[in-house]
Amino acid sequence: MHSKRSFFVLPCFFLIALATFPQSRTIGAQQPIHPEILSAQNLSETPRRPVSDEYHGVKVGDDYRWLEDWDDPAVKQWSAAENARTREYFDHLSSRAPIKERLLQLVSASGPSYYRVQFRAGKLFAMKYQPPQQQPKLVTLRSADDPASEKVIFDPNTASGKGSASIDFFVPSFGGKYVAAAISENGSEDSAAHIFEVETGRELSDTVPRVNFATAGGSIAWKADSSGFYYTRYPQGKERPSEDANFYQQVYFHKLGTDPKDDTYVIGKEFPRIAEIELHTSVDGRWLLASVENGDGGQFAYYVMDLDGHWTQITHFEDGIVSAKFGTAGGQAGNGEVPLFLLSRKDAPRGQILRLSLSHPDLAQAKLIVPQTSGGPAESDRASIEDFTATYGRLYVLDIIGGPSRVRVFGQKPGPRGQDGQGGPPAWTQLGEVTLPPVSSVYGRVAIGGGDVLLNITSYLEPPVWYRIDAETLKPQRTALFETSPVSYADTEVVRAFATSKDGTKIPLNIIQKKGTQLDGSHPALLTGYGGYGISETPGFIGPFTRLWLDHGGIFVDVNLRGGADYGEEWHKAGSLTHKQNVFDDFIASGQYLVDQKYTSPAHLAIIGGSNGGLLMGAALTQRPDLFRAVVSFVGIYDMLRVELDPNGAFNVTEFGTVKDPEQFQALYAYSPYHHVKDGTKYPAILMLTGENDHRVNPMQSRKMIARLQAADPNGRPILLRTTAAAGHGIGTALDEEIEQQADVFSFLFDQLGMDFK
Repeated sequence: MHSKRSFFVLPCFFLIALATFPQSRTIGAQQPIHPEILSAQNLSETPRRPVSDEYHGVKVGDDYRWLEDWDDPAVKQWSAAENARTREYFDHLSSRAPIKERLLQLVSASGPSYYRVQFRAGKLFAMKYQPPQQQPKLVTLRSADDPASEKVIFDPNTASGKGSASIDFFVPSFGGKYVAAAISENGSEDSAAHIFEVETGRELSDTVPRVNFATAGGSIAWKADSSGFYYTRYPQGKERPSEDANFYQQVYFHKLGTDPKDDTYVIGKEFPRIAEIELHTSVDGRWLLASVENGDGGQFAYYVMDLDGHWTQITHFEDGIVSAKFGTAGGQAGNGEVPLFLLSRKDAPRGQILRLSLSHPDLAQAKLIVPQTSGGPAESDRASIEDFTATYGRLYVLDIIGGPSRVRVFGQKPGPRGQDGQGGPPAWTQLGEVTLPPVSSVYGRVAIGGGDVLLNITSYLEPPVWYRIDAETLKPQRTALFETSPVSYADTEVVRAFATSKDGTKIPLNIIQKKGTQLDGSHPALLTGYGGYGISETPGFIGPFTRLWLDHGGIFVDVNLRGGADYGEEWHKAGSLTHKQNVFDDFIASGQYLVDQKYTSPAHLAIIGGSNGGLLMGAALTQRPDLFRAVVSFVGIYDMLRVELDPNGAFNVTEFGTVKDPEQFQALYAYSPYHHVKDGTKYPAILMLTGENDHRVNPMQSRKMIARLQAADPNGRPILLRTTAAAGHGIGTALDEEIEQQADVFSFLFDQLGMDFK
């Protein structure tokens, strides 16, 4: 299964660095550049072609609407000229070549990593990334303690010489005989399902088109007998008008060996236009669960199908159930029934877990087994249930406490004895906690039979390790699946601090610096955040590349902004829709804190973010241009009045709001970065990066924003745009191109902050 939300965020600098953008390619270089465009670029100006719109009586001008049309040859020429101009800047930086060489050395010395691990038919399936290969590959292993048993099922590196093919998600069949992999090209996320025989790696003739796209993601769930699979299907042919081609996701069934054109409809015609569907099958194959999200705002409805093909709607959008998972049949309940566990935020913004019997699937009859935390003054009292994993007789509950993780384990014990001397119905009780390193997080959880699980545990300073958690002792046992780093952070510390936002809210900061750093305001600091979609900023290994930053006097800071779910749903809602400005206030307050506490100064402070975090960059640089010296923004959203006109923008309405609503329009217009660029303002140095194949955020957002900034500050610091033809939103980018992008980002920051690379 693949969740769209799981890939939307680029939460830390190390993830932005590894998951985003490749080397720029000159677009349309074979065509002569139009003299008007070339001349304009040399003058840091772009032709203005004013248009005007009216929203609820407010007239809004737009000088660069023409840059939205990628089919216009003049736009391609403009983009080519911008790329050439950006390339010229980097070609004159003496630090770029040695930085690139060092990055290549670090990548080549990094160990393999395993992620998206799944357990099926007694063995593990995983994505394995082994630098310096271009793409991760799909493998299987007998166990987490036997990496020598690894067998490659599909390797995109051999399938595509340039590393253009990538696996968006995969799902093994029940018996482990087959695996379905959604494969796309050039980071487009436009995937077809390919079927591989696990034992031989042979690909079957079945190829099911468009099971995944950037708008609603995609999902697959096998039938218990492995005769075929259920999958998310986008409109085909002329079933819908072209403007609806990436909406109205439905569920179909494909039988192996048949033509996909003959696949059968299962459910979805009644779902919203912006439905995002995920599919899960119970461990015994008796039940199919469909999770339906209403766009990106965090509202879910759940449906289950029995063996007779009968569907029952378990929850509705307004019920506040944000996750549903099957348990294991039997357990200490002893009745052989497969339960359904539900994570509810209804009247419980920090989350509570319910247990529902599928024999009587009435939400009103669900039993509370894990209540929400107290919400007291201590930070641990504000812990929010982020997710959970159900196993045989155990429930592993993943909490988030302002960023770092906590894992509590619950089990069933007999209830109080009655007058007949018999124990009552089993009751769920907390058995203990899994010991985690300080300021760490759990990035992956896999039930592996019995009550045991595998947990992928990492921190800012330690690479990820898969641990086996024994269901009885709860002690973590290190497995053979762990990532190694060519650098050590033994000389580094993580300081947890709190900035005070505009409205008095305390905002957590994770400050990563060398031990003994003197706070004199002289250090280059790099600040990042996200703040959206209920996606939290959790500790993750900063990787070998950030070592370059620290070794040259830098400080790295990751901030837990509102808009995420770092303290639960209230924290999310406080940074969404008409409250979005809180996110920007939190981030600006964090930057100001670093200055006030003398970690850095405005002359040495840089910020970096991507996607929704790119919107954050745009808002920060337009609202406080004096606070930052340099800005790096990936695939950002800047024109908030036009974003909903793009396919994926329609999915964002439940998170951002719509210009059709007067109150939401006022909020959007009040912070929309594109509309708050002011002529004559001295802006920070700016590097924006985008990809031609980005179907999540239209690249026109970056084009228009750069044009407007260059016009406002034509003689100031560099304001650069970097567009690549071989990437999208950052998923599936080949390693060579990531290295080129990294070299540009680091050399830009070193140049603008006056850092010497030695």
